[in-house]
Amino acid sequence: MRYSNFNRSSNRNNQPLTIEQVAQLAPSAFATEAHSSRSSKYTYIPTVDVIKGMMAAGFVPFKAQQSSSRIEGKSEFTKHMIRFRFQGSTAMTAVGDTTPEIVMVNSHDGTSAYKLMAGIFRLACLNGMMVCESEIGSVSVFHKGNVLDNVIEGSCRIVDDSAKMLNSVNTWKQLQLTNGEQNALAEAAHTLRFSDTEGKVTTPITAAQLLTTRRDADTGADLWTTFNRVQENVIRGGLHGVTRVNGVRRNVTTREVRGIDQDVKLNRALWQLAAKMAELKGA
Repeated sequence: MRYSNFNRSSNRNNQPLTIEQVAQLAPSAFATEAHSSRSSKYTYIPTVDVIKGMMAAGFVPFKAQQSSSRIEGKSEFTKHMIRFRFQGSTAMTAVGDTTPEIVMVNSHDGTSAYKLMAGIFRLACLNGMMVCESEIGSVSVFHKGNVLDNVIEGSCRIVDDSAKMLNSVNTWKQLQLTNGEQNALAEAAHTLRFSDTEGKVTTPITAAQLLTTRRDADTGADLWTTFNRVQENVIRGGLHGVTRVNGVRRNVTTREVRGIDQDVKLNRALWQLAAKMAELKGA
């Protein structure tokens, strides 16, 4: 039996999620026990208990999603991702249309410990980004000991560091890129998104398409605006190209990135690319 490829929330209304909504979007977060493959050393702490604990500590869920499984009976335990915003700290106050987030990933089938990462939500495009580990370290909490307290403590640590990524946003807004620098950023992102295991890229989608402007607010040559255009085009998909297979013309449209692992990998790598460009610009 094959389960649906993905269950996610785009949360286009940008409103906090209730526990009931999280349960609909990421049912594996509400597993009542660990998967049968886990040993007795595995401390089972339901993600729902952690979510409730996070909410009591001031962290509010805004997005929830989960992975799929082709293994019968495992979809109820698979990896899930919840994005929180902290309500009650000036350290996480929105800057313009940019709001810091805490990204939490977990599973109950042994594929993931509790992983906490810094994220950014941008209202203009309703996009969720993630910050590379070199800027704000991620936190891993394994399924043993006092999991709930460790998750909340790790989240608060990321909150305390969130000023760093907001400073980066402000700095990137001041850095103007040449056409060559914008193209270099797009070409690196193009390889990240479309290369195979050997690093070869065969898609008809060009690197230049990653610089496509989807809204007036993203017209500009500064690093922050350029990064946002590239990130959205990489993650959201919808780019069109034409190829030929055995002489037959085929239209190609890129798909939205929906897998949790690919989402995290691409977003953090894209942030690191932009951070390196900032370094090259002397920031």
